[in-house]
Amino acid sequence: MTITVLDTHSAMRDVLRAPRAERPELLRAMLEPAKGMYRYFPGEVDLVAMHAMGSGFPLDRDEDRCLEALERLRAADAWRRIQLALDNAVEVQVEATPQITVPDITVLLVLGDPADEHYMTTSLGMVANGSVSGYIYLNIWPYEENLARLEPTAVHELNHNLRYSPGNVVWNPATVTVGEQVVSEGLADAFARQLYGDLGYARVGLPHLHDDAVFAKVLTGLDITGMQNFTAWVHGDAHALRYGATPVGLPTGAGYAAGNRLVDAYLAATGQTAAQALLAPAADVINPRESRARSRRVLDRGLSSIESVHRSS
Repeated sequence: MTITVLDTHSAMRDVLRAPRAERPELLRAMLEPAKGMYRYFPGEVDLVAMHAMGSGFPLDRDEDRCLEALERLRAADAWRRIQLALDNAVEVQVEATPQITVPDITVLLVLGDPADEHYMTTSLGMVANGSVSGYIYLNIWPYEENLARLEPTAVHELNHNLRYSPGNVVWNPATVTVGEQVVSEGLADAFARQLYGDLGYARVGLPHLHDDAVFAKVLTGLDITGMQNFTAWVHGDAHALRYGATPVGLPTGAGYAAGNRLVDAYLAATGQTAAQALLAPAADVINPRESRARSRRVLDRGLSSIESVHRSS
């Protein structure tokens, strides 16, 4: 297993310093090693277009602003810190769940678009994805809060990557539930918190972590299926409006806040660490009492079978 954090510092610097007409092809070359993250998309994917759709840094403006931000990332030692964090997190995870297979992972770190108000304010300068096995995507604007969270942000996405790697939890876009994603966000935050304390909380979820009304509202949507319906329930109404989905009356980061509460209750009920709970079924996390009762019934049936054998002998 190898984790490769791509050297996008020098590549982004070259893109931003090049004549504008040359930038798309330079960017395409930079993104090429991570194109596998789009392998489930239908047809041929335009990497440059996907970069723009994901609030990636612009190719036709704000060069000085982006170069200054790039320097802040370099000064923060972002690439090395992410590499060390992921290497350490894999060791912790494998020790807790030695049965899992860890894929080779390619990590793509890019700057975002400083003129994208939704990205800079609602998303707090952060877009990340670790759901496709073998790839982690980190789009970070170097706000001080984001720089302080480089390691837990990367570890959060690693948790997703390992949970949904082949042979582990199956993610079927048509049948997966809101509950699965809410639980997965809570598990990823819990793993990041296991390693980095409160910095492991995703920033978007913090404002509503103790909001009982938000928590209760998210719980009403846990059985909704089809990932096309997830944006509002997990990320909130502002994200839903941004991406053409239907709002449901939830603030930004609602699903993250709810996921943390569900997972913390599950870990307390089972005595597990977040790393040990990597592959926990979402249904068990959502209802840990029923999970314990089911386990007790299985154990009781097993003990009864053993007793029967002893009696017959």
